[in-house]
Amino acid sequence: MEIFVVPTASATGSVAAGILAAVIRSKPDAVLGLATGGSPLPIYKALAGHSVDMSAVSGFALDEYVGLPAGHPESYAEVVRREVTERLQLDPAKVAVPDGSAADPEQAAADYDAAIAAAGGIDVQILGIGHNGHLAFNEPGSALDSRTRVEVLTERTRAANARYFSTPEEVPLRCITQGLGTIMEAGHLLLVVNGADKADILAAALNGPVTADCPASILQWHPHVTVVADEAAAALLAPASGQVPVRVAGAAATV
Repeated sequence: MEIFVVPTASATGSVAAGILAAVIRSKPDAVLGLATGGSPLPIYKALAGHSVDMSAVSGFALDEYVGLPAGHPESYAEVVRREVTERLQLDPAKVAVPDGSAADPEQAAADYDAAIAAAGGIDVQILGIGHNGHLAFNEPGSALDSRTRVEVLTERTRAANARYFSTPEEVPLRCITQGLGTIMEAGHLLLVVNGADKADILAAALNGPVTADCPASILQWHPHVTVVADEAAAALLAPASGQVPVRVAGAAATV
């Protein structure tokens, strides 16, 4: 596991984008796992500043709400379109998002899992971490070998996401999410974390026991994980075997 600690939240996007740009230069048809949310979104803005051809890149979103109508501005399909596909000039036909408006969401989830496998798997999966340790929408208690499926959102997660909606009641109750087992099949996991409010859970995920109570703790079992955290989020990390944080100076640093 590689841990890069940078001075500010904005620098996490710059460093993570540098990592992705290097991957794409070495593999122009790379398959990216696309995360949304406060921590991952700056990555795409920074990546757009790199002179790298992304026309052959494909992507799979981590998750999607169930029940939002097509075109809803806070659906992840729309967020991915605005923040990723258009910003990076990706081919829309090569960017997939779970079908949260499907008549049979469970079947849509199974089909999505199969589509990832048919694409040869994900080369680099971008991740954020929730305050309760969730990865994607895998809430505490999720099976560590879970596949893409329909999940019920906890009240804490719905409250955290309410800022994106007009009222808290508008936040959907369910979602389709890649499972922990699906995520673990990616070749490289890239976790980006910002803020002092994530320090406790990041320390639990990286230094605590691997347990379904903290889904992100499963990162400890993956052979290739890169963590990019600002100093506030990394404040409680205790160096463990193979986990020596590297401090990167400067907001524009790349790796």
